[in-house]
Amino acid sequence: MAEYEASIMGFNLAIDMNIQELLVIGDLDLLVHQVQGEWATKHTKILPYLYYVQELMKRFKKIEFKHVPRIQNDFADALATLSSMIQYLDKNFIYPILVRIHNQLTYCAHVEEETDGKPWFHDIKEYLTR
Repeated sequence: MAEYEASIMGFNLAIDMNIQELLVIGDLDLLVHQVQGEWATKHTKILPYLYYVQELMKRFKKIEFKHVPRIQNDFADALATLSSMIQYLDKNFIYPILVRIHNQLTYCAHVEEETDGKPWFHDIKEYLTR
């Protein structure tokens, strides 16, 4: 149900923005196939969501669905986390998030092996317990 609610919010936002063609990328195989009519559901709590999404789909000239396995969806999870942390005053406009992909590995997050044999978080844990 949460996936359907998130999809409905996305569709409504796209409709409010007057988007005519939409590519929906999702990691929940069940939802993607159900809304396209390829798979059926008899779950009484899901049916109202399914029917509502199918009605919203009619508002677009072209709509495509693409399933991305959850294991390949780290980027979407990161974006979802970022977007949940931002409060938008103007609901009709969302500032774009600039994403840069670097070709080199970062060294600032590199954790060296502890020489005392204790885990990296030992000192932090000790500090917090005191």
